[in-house]
Amino acid sequence: MTERIELPANWQYLKWRFNKFASSLGWLIILGGLGLWLSTGVYTVGPYEVGLVKRFGKFSKSTGPGFHYRLPSPIESVALVDQRSVRTEEIGFRSRAGVPSTQYSAREEEALMLTGDFNIIRLESIVQYDVTEPETFAFQVENHRRLIREAAQAVIREKVALHKVDEALTEKREEIANQIQKELQELLKKYGTGLRIINVRLQEVTPPTKQVAGAFDDVNSALQDKERLIFEAQRYTNEQTPRAEGQAQKILNEAEGYKQSRILAAQGDVARFAAVLDRYKHGEDVTRTRLYIETMESILPGLAKVIVSKEANGTLKLLNLGEFVQPKGAPARK
Repeated sequence: MTERIELPANWQYLKWRFNKFASSLGWLIILGGLGLWLSTGVYTVGPYEVGLVKRFGKFSKSTGPGFHYRLPSPIESVALVDQRSVRTEEIGFRSRAGVPSTQYSAREEEALMLTGDFNIIRLESIVQYDVTEPETFAFQVENHRRLIREAAQAVIREKVALHKVDEALTEKREEIANQIQKELQELLKKYGTGLRIINVRLQEVTPPTKQVAGAFDDVNSALQDKERLIFEAQRYTNEQTPRAEGQAQKILNEAEGYKQSRILAAQGDVARFAAVLDRYKHGEDVTRTRLYIETMESILPGLAKVIVSKEANGTLKLLNLGEFVQPKGAPARK
């Protein structure tokens, strides 16, 4: 039989105080932990982001930029998706952070491709894309970078295999890039990724060896010179054609003016002749005499002349006619 030990009164009081304090501290700890757990539901959405809230793993709602609250985990969780920034994926090379863009590591297994005429080229490209469907992108795509890279490689190899090597290297690079962009967009839409292809740029397309690369560089340079000369010829044509057309129109206008002046002059001469003829019919002698006088009036003032009367027989031989018929300002004849 166990004996019961009786504690002094002061020890009984201390025991009661300790039990009361432990009970209060436990409640404080519980309430503090609950407050901390509830505070984990506060989250911030950036200006270019959208917040996707899931409740027990199922999508519940989306939130825009600003401060928001969700129920703490594991009840609700949030995924932040940047849907405005343009993302970039490099095919055939990898840039190095913090170094100039000209320094990068090559990925030969991605860059080497076979053309339609069974030649090998080295093609480096850049794919730019963004997010158009945040919910699909966040919950249905596990590794979007790997997906973009592998899909882009498949489409690029397919399109390059449909063209000859000189087309891929020179004249049809932009056309091939546009075809790749369109085909890659259709493929991602079929996969249901929620991504949009903004641009596909063929960064560098070269033959795999330096000797062949030099020859193709010469071809590319010749094609560029051809395009430049064609452009200069077209510019010269555009400059000279309006000028020639203006000169031709000026000559036509001058000819038309000369034609009209000659016609009007001829019509005036005809009208004047008809008027003279009409007067001549009414008085032939008078008209003949008047025409004679008018003609002499127009001729005689410009001639050096001496008028001698019919009665002055023999006088003409004695006159020094050189003084009378000498033009004005000419030296005197001796």
